[in-house]
Amino acid sequence: MIISTMQQIREVIALIFLAVFTKAVNASKPYWWPSDTAAGYCLSWRLGVEANNIRAWRTVPAQCSRHVELYMIAGQYQRDVNLIVDNICSYVDGINVSNDGLDAWILDVDDTCISNLFYYGEKRYGCEPFDPFGFKAWAMKGVCPAIPDILRLFNKLIQSGFKVFLVTGRDEETLGQATNDNLSAQGFIGYERLILRTAAYKGQSAIVYKSDIRKQLVEEGYRIWGNVGDQWSDLQGEYTGSRTFKLPNPMYFVP
Repeated sequence: MIISTMQQIREVIALIFLAVFTKAVNASKPYWWPSDTAAGYCLSWRLGVEANNIRAWRTVPAQCSRHVELYMIAGQYQRDVNLIVDNICSYVDGINVSNDGLDAWILDVDDTCISNLFYYGEKRYGCEPFDPFGFKAWAMKGVCPAIPDILRLFNKLIQSGFKVFLVTGRDEETLGQATNDNLSAQGFIGYERLILRTAAYKGQSAIVYKSDIRKQLVEEGYRIWGNVGDQWSDLQGEYTGSRTFKLPNPMYFVP
C-alpha cells in the first residue's frame, strides 16, 4: 500500500514538473522560433534543402522569401559558415602535408568563395526563376564579395602547403577573366588553378562535369583531401576526395 502511494506521488510530481517545464520553455522561446505555421514550414523546408531531402527545386517557396532573407542577412548564415569552417580547419590541422606538392583541396567559387547575395537579393532571395542572362551580366561586373570565413580557410590551406583548385561551373569563354579578376580583388591569391566550364562540358550536369575535373586531377597524381561547395552537386559523383563539406545555400539549386 505504501509503495503504491509513493508511486502515485512520484507520478503527480512528474506531471507537475512537466507542466511547469513546458510553460517555461514556451515563455522563453528564442527570437527565431516560428510564430505561425508558415514560419515553421519555412524552417522545415530549409532543413529539407540542406539535408538534400528536397531536390530539383526551381524557386524558393513564395511564403519563404522573408525567411531566407533573414537567414542570409541577419547573422545565422554567417554563424553557420563560421562553424563549418572551424571544423574544416580542425580537420586540416590533423593532416600531414607531404613535400611532393600533390596534396590538394577543391573549392567551388559561387557562394563558396565569393557571394552572390546582392544579386539574389534583387531576385527576392531565390523566389524568382533563375535568369542566366541576368546572372551573366552580374558576374561580368566582378563585384562579388569574398565570403570571409572561406577566405580564412583558403589562406590557411595555402599556408599549410596544399594546392588549392577553384572549380566553377561558370563559362570559361565569357566569364573567365572577370572571375579571375574578381577572385584576385577579393584576396584569393596563390591558388594552383582556376578551372571553368569549357565548351567540352556544355550541357553536362554539374555532377558529371566536376567529377571529370576531379578525375583528371587524381590522374595527375593529386591527393584530394577536401572538397567544399554550397551545392550537393559540387560534392557528389566520383573522386570526391577524403572529405566533403557542404555550405548552406537556400537561394538556389544546381543539379
